[in-house]
Amino acid sequence: MPGNKVSKQKPCHHCKSRPASAPPDTSTIHYEKFWLYRHCSSVQQRDRQAQKAGQLFSGLLAMNVVFLGSAFISSMIFNHVAITLADVWILLSILKVLCLCWIIYYLLGTSRQPHAVLYRDSHAGPIWIRGSVLLFGSFSILLNVFQIGYSAILIQCKSRVEIVFPSIEIFFILTQAFFLWHHSKDCIQVQHNFTRCGLMLTIATNLLLWLLAVTNDTIHMEIESQLREVEQRFEGNETASCTCPNTTICKVFQKGYILLYPFNTEYCLVCCSVLYVMWKNVGRRISDHHVPHIKPRFKLQGVVFGPLLGTIAVIIGICVFMMYQIQATGSVPSRQVFVIYYSYYIVLLPLMSVGAVIGTIIHALEKKELDTLKNPTRSLDVILLMGAALGQIGMSYFSIVAIVATDPRDLLNSLILSHSVLLIFQNITQNVFIIDGLHRQPFVAASEARHAEHAKDQAAASELPGEEETTTSSNQEHTQMSPDKEEEMKEGQNHEAYDQRGVNMMELGQEIRKVSLSYIHSYSHLSWKRRALREISFFLVLCNIILWVMPTFGAHPVFENGLEKSFYGYSTWFAIVNFGLPLGVFYRMHSVGGLLEVYITA
Repeated sequence: MPGNKVSKQKPCHHCKSRPASAPPDTSTIHYEKFWLYRHCSSVQQRDRQAQKAGQLFSGLLAMNVVFLGSAFISSMIFNHVAITLADVWILLSILKVLCLCWIIYYLLGTSRQPHAVLYRDSHAGPIWIRGSVLLFGSFSILLNVFQIGYSAILIQCKSRVEIVFPSIEIFFILTQAFFLWHHSKDCIQVQHNFTRCGLMLTIATNLLLWLLAVTNDTIHMEIESQLREVEQRFEGNETASCTCPNTTICKVFQKGYILLYPFNTEYCLVCCSVLYVMWKNVGRRISDHHVPHIKPRFKLQGVVFGPLLGTIAVIIGICVFMMYQIQATGSVPSRQVFVIYYSYYIVLLPLMSVGAVIGTIIHALEKKELDTLKNPTRSLDVILLMGAALGQIGMSYFSIVAIVATDPRDLLNSLILSHSVLLIFQNITQNVFIIDGLHRQPFVAASEARHAEHAKDQAAASELPGEEETTTSSNQEHTQMSPDKEEEMKEGQNHEAYDQRGVNMMELGQEIRKVSLSYIHSYSHLSWKRRALREISFFLVLCNIILWVMPTFGAHPVFENGLEKSFYGYSTWFAIVNFGLPLGVFYRMHSVGGLLEVYITA
């Protein structure tokens, strides 16, 4: 009966396509006919569809929250009567309380469920980005402390919300920093949709906090510059009704708030990038070939010229920055300060561009394969580098148009024009170098391990004769002690100190010799390509650090030189600068992380 049933079944398309010469008795196994195979494939399809649906729903949630908050912030800017800053703070406080509830639930509930975190993404949340979260979070907390103190001193003309809002933000920053430090690598396998919605709500809240910080900084700078112009025309007229009393503590709170303000914007952007990677890793299953067996570490071996040139660039940049800040805080910056500032950029940017081009050529000459595995962290790094570079590139193009249309032959205008062109070229070449380096396979440390074992064998071989000498001498002493013990004890007491000194000096010499040999051995076995990549990467790291410091702490010649402001108008150029300047600051900081990755994997 079973044979008859089987014979009555219709042949499948595999049987029809079988050649006629094949014997009819051959049994073929078609896995797609099995129930288990069909069930597993349908489960995988349903899992993918559910993942896409969850990402779509959580993305729509974040989009609506961002649009609602942007409408509130825009209404506050253009209509101070209907929507005030206190209304925006109330909305953001509600969002932060919701985010805090979800983060606490994740820490105490979701992450502690069985089989909740089966996989951890080794590429997500590197130590430099988690350290940035802690650093910028600490400065943001200090910023809110200064804001609370400043508002408490001026409580007679300040709202209660201006004290409650920073208090909620301190608790939000502490909880979020703890959450990102411990769980940034999680690939959560339970409560997918709820976790995605919570992550997207937190991302939207951080984006709105960044948008509010940028617009508040815009308004603050605009009021400050307008007051400077008013003071030049009408000296001695004070129209502010809520001024800081002439006390030291109030001045400290005020200056500290202005100094630490840029760190808050950086903190929000860094948190958004880490949360986005966590959102992409929800429900992700990582196979064994995704996990690196050998994790490269940061070492300073084999780099000399990169740190030296980078340190020189940082020292000169600090001097130029201090000169500019002294002039800017005292009065309107002079023309000579602008010339020095742009001249420094004109010298530094070509060096960075040449280094990036040479590094890209070395990447092309290398025989390292491309890393084609799925990596949400690397994809986000590429997007952030390309997107953040648009800020400086956009401002540079606006400056080029303004200078060419006015007077490009002037000394200062020609310097600004050269600075804008070089800045565009430097951003493009650096992005190509970093992105190409991030997509390369990390250097296989097998050769390094082989060289290290060889060095250890040499060190052990050099130590063996000394050990044999000590053992033979100890045996001889043991044989000589048997005839006359008293004489040997006296001689041993006399020569014990000298022997101990000799052993200590021999051990110290062997340790120094081992360290020097290992450093020289590791340096000599670095190929010229790897050495050049490390030198270039380290030089670019230090240059990007100084280019991050200068605009972060107040050097804004793109607005204070007056050329673009007079060409485009005050409000238009201010909007352009305050859109591009925070992106440029974030680009420099994010480039440091990408260049460190290139340095480590070189």
